[in-house]
Amino acid sequence: MIRIVDVSKEYKAGLWGGRVRAVTGLDLHVREGEIFGFLGPNGAGKSTTIKILMNFIRPTKGSATICGVPVGEAEARAQVGFLPENPCFYSDLTAEELLFFGGRTSGMATALIRQRCAELLGQMELRGVNRRRVKTFSKGMLQRLGLAYSLMHDPRVVILDEPMSGLDPLGRKLVGDLMLALKAEGKTVFFSSHILNDVEKFCDRAGIIVGGVLQRLDTVSALLADASSLEEVFLREVAKASPGGGV
Repeated sequence: MIRIVDVSKEYKAGLWGGRVRAVTGLDLHVREGEIFGFLGPNGAGKSTTIKILMNFIRPTKGSATICGVPVGEAEARAQVGFLPENPCFYSDLTAEELLFFGGRTSGMATALIRQRCAELLGQMELRGVNRRRVKTFSKGMLQRLGLAYSLMHDPRVVILDEPMSGLDPLGRKLVGDLMLALKAEGKTVFFSSHILNDVEKFCDRAGIIVGGVLQRLDTVSALLADASSLEEVFLREVAKASPGGGV
């Protein structure tokens, strides 16, 4: 469902600086119906990879496809629901109006939009605040609303950038339950995180990226079998990739 082939991304470091490589030679595929965790510390290249998948930026080298379609084509983006790490919405809209807007921009019929609004607001436990303006929402409520927004058009692939960030225990449970429900429907979920426990709980497979390089890729059970915990694997790979062997 997601395929990344030999992708590298370089940025210019300031006006007079050299070039900085954010991702190097990334090869990755995510299967249909699995939850895939993209794990790494801050600055590892997770968000850069997601921006390439969403066609927000273009790779310096390599290619990426979603559902077999190059990410630069509209057909690929139509298959994807995306939640950025810090979602930003039209603050004067109500939750219901925002979802209606999302449905309209996805070309959905009015009756289907209303049905999906009711379903998703209920699923995210936002039904009681459906007519409140978005600017009054807490961080956790915005995150849950963003998830509902990303799922309005019933995408086949869901890409989530740090979806647990800033959530309280209720919000974390809701997001986890949602990912498992999507998997049960045969959807593909790709989410980035630096929270090891989330990957251990929900993922079928995980990739560990450090310094822009994919260090490990395996099933979570295999990673756990290889060490006493996924945390130990993660820290070991960080140490390997860090200058001087330190974290």
